Amino acid sequence: MATPADVRHALGRLADPVRAAGSSRFLQLVPGGYGEGDRAIGVSVPDQRRVAARYWRDLSLAGAAELLTGGVHEERLTSLFILVRRFARGDEEERGRVVRLLLDNTDHVDNWDLVDSSAPYILGPWLIDRDRSVLDRLAASDLVWDRRIAVMATFAFIRVGDFDWTFRLAERLLHDPHDLVRKAVGWMLREVGNRDRAAEEEFLARHHRVMPRVMLRYAIEKFEPQRRKEYLSGLD
Repeated sequence: MATPADVRHALGRLADPVRAAGSSRFLQLVPGGYGEGDRAIGVSVPDQRRVAARYWRDLSLAGAAELLTGGVHEERLTSLFILVRRFARGDEEERGRVVRLLLDNTDHVDNWDLVDSSAPYILGPWLIDRDRSVLDRLAASDLVWDRRIAVMATFAFIRVGDFDWTFRLAERLLHDPHDLVRKAVGWMLREVGNRDRAAEEEFLARHHRVMPRVMLRYAIEKFEPQRRKEYLSGLD
């Protein structure tokens, strides 16, 4: 049976102080950044995925939870990679335990890479054929990570052609004060447009004039240059 100490040791052997400094800037772990208080040790994402692939079968969910609540960024991300694997390969009971673990610890899923590596692959798939009211609760949270989790979970719905909750949350979070939520909303709208351009443009026709600029830019990133220009100038 693997332990959290085994995972920490494996990550520690791959740590790079130079990479850690770059990660701290990139993920805003520096004073005044949205990730202030977190600590990076400088392990690349591919290396973290390899560590997760080595330990996911033998590390208990309690062990994954211990890593997820730790103070090292790479430990938390690796724990989420492990949880994604456990969810994808688990039976219904196991999947439910993974979802509950994630929802009980959203305050530790506290950067955009942590959210984006877990919500579309755990919470979203779990909710495809279930009551989705938890997304309304997350979207109403004061915690920016909860709100981003809500939006990013809808990526799983988008992949199966279900756009209603993406539009519902996009409308609700249209004036969210945080850039990380605005970008997530714009990104998910773009993903809708990649599959159904008319559906995205119907939403934009109603909202593009009042959308935050960064949200709109993300949403129309794949549009033709002239069409992007029309939206950015406020024209239909």
